[in-house]
Amino acid sequence: MKNLAKESLLIALSIFPLIYLFIMWKELPETIATHFNFEGEADGWSSKGSLPYMIGGLGLGIYLLMLVVPYLDPKKRIQEMGTKYFSFRLILSVFFAGINCFIIYSAAVGNMSGNAFFFVLLGGLFAAMGNYFQTMRPNYFIGIRTPWTLQSETVWKETHRLGGKLWMIGGLLIIIIAFALPLNQLKAILMVTILGGMVIVPLVHSYFLWKKEKQVQG
Repeated sequence: MKNLAKESLLIALSIFPLIYLFIMWKELPETIATHFNFEGEADGWSSKGSLPYMIGGLGLGIYLLMLVVPYLDPKKRIQEMGTKYFSFRLILSVFFAGINCFIIYSAAVGNMSGNAFFFVLLGGLFAAMGNYFQTMRPNYFIGIRTPWTLQSETVWKETHRLGGKLWMIGGLLIIIIAFALPLNQLKAILMVTILGGMVIVPLVHSYFLWKKEKQVQG
């Protein structure tokens, strides 16, 4: 019963944007904005008939993928995570539900006037994942998977300890910038720089940890 309630919550989050799309359908123009420039102005369009597939793929599609991933894990590490894996799925479900609703809203108004909401979602995702990373066990599907973290459990733990902190800090910085700056090229550059640091620093750190461990063993 408890698992059924949890799955029902994830399913509800997955289909909520489709319900919102149904409600907003008549208000959407036949041709909707699907891409925006640094100023938040539309510069790419598509038929609104593509929205159900996009929203469904980012909602129910992600839900179904996360449902089968534990059965694809050859070492069954994800199944051993128990409630921690549910927390990961919940984080993704909330994020994609928010993103899908933002896509529908932006298509309706024709611009990214609510871009702060998007970046708050993005920053919140990274902050939540950073907190989650610090307790994550080695696996082939989730986390900072480099050739070096997958070879050593110690390297995995140390990399995720640092990466988790960086993702939490990076996520909070993204949220702050979302409110502090308008949508322009400077904001985009700052966001890309933060994201780059969140990816590159743990990757390089994992390599040097692995190299140091090999020197000690050798």
